[in-house]
Amino acid sequence: MVKHLPYRYRDYSYLAAEASLAARDQGKFREMHFLLVDRSPKLDRASLIDCAKELKLDVPRFTKDLDAMRHKQEIDRDGKLAEALDLYNTPTIFINGIKLVGDRPIEEYRAVIDGELKTAGAGGEKR
Repeated sequence: MVKHLPYRYRDYSYLAAEASLAARDQGKFREMHFLLVDRSPKLDRASLIDCAKELKLDVPRFTKDLDAMRHKQEIDRDGKLAEALDLYNTPTIFINGIKLVGDRPIEEYRAVIDGELKTAGAGGEKR
């Protein structure tokens, strides 16, 4: 599950979160996410609409959702959850209760997952 935590001091981060959710509504969240990461920091409205075109989204629908900030309540809720959990860095990944902060090599995720699977296989308790 992905939660959004737009940076308060980064231009267009909130709009980019909105764009990813507008794309999600059209079945292209993951594709939009990767485009946004690749295109950052160029995430102004026109650039986001270009991304929607590139992904062959329904651009008028996407633009309407983006301009209406259709997902504002969801983004704000995610921000409040992050604040309650004392999270201030992205990405922050939780694997069975284990918190990994920041961009990490895939091997670190694998090690945590393998360790948790090993514990579970040995009759260990969930965290």
